[in-house]
Amino acid sequence: MAKDMTLLWGSGSPPCWRVMITLEEKKLQGYNHKLLSIEKGEHKSQEVLDMNPRGQLPSFKHGSFVLNESYGACMYLESQFKSQGNELIPRCAAEQAMMYQRMFEGLTLTQKMADFIYYNRKVPEGERRDSAVKRNKETLCAELKLWEGYLQKASGSYLAGKSFTLADVIVFPGIAYLFRFGLNEERYPKLTEYYNLLKDRPSIKTSWPPTWLDDPQAKDLLKDI
Repeated sequence: MAKDMTLLWGSGSPPCWRVMITLEEKKLQGYNHKLLSIEKGEHKSQEVLDMNPRGQLPSFKHGSFVLNESYGACMYLESQFKSQGNELIPRCAAEQAMMYQRMFEGLTLTQKMADFIYYNRKVPEGERRDSAVKRNKETLCAELKLWEGYLQKASGSYLAGKSFTLADVIVFPGIAYLFRFGLNEERYPKLTEYYNLLKDRPSIKTSWPPTWLDDPQAKDLLKDI
């Protein structure tokens, strides 16, 4: 089964990492994969464009089926291989509802994180404003306090309760990204606890971004968030 799968990916990309964690959880090791450098622009290569006309990673293919959106790829893999590996969608209605809620809220977390971290990269120098940086910082801070509160009130150690689910698959790479950029552990104890719990999970440890192994922390950009 895995031999019919191909993944083009970039190290440290949360969307790519989500798909890789899901493949590990579903015991689909042995898939074809190729690590590409986003910094070198390899995600705009013809090889990627043939699978993903947007020129983005991940680019994932199973047989003749192409799924380039990480949420879609993760949900597809769980659906098609439900009885294989670990079940990632809870059977309990309450936990399933919570899973989908937290899973799709992850989109908001990712956007607010990117708005702050990559402001200078996305906005031309002449158009940058201190007021925008301040606003993005305050917005991200409020978002992180929301997630800290979710974990404080959770009925278990995971985002949807006592079991590791697709919500964790989707959100954890973003949480890991935050700590890589220096998120203050003392200020966010529950997020820190969650990060430390999941970082040693086999599917996450095995798929840990290789570029992070030699450079554990990129910057302290988030130390004051």
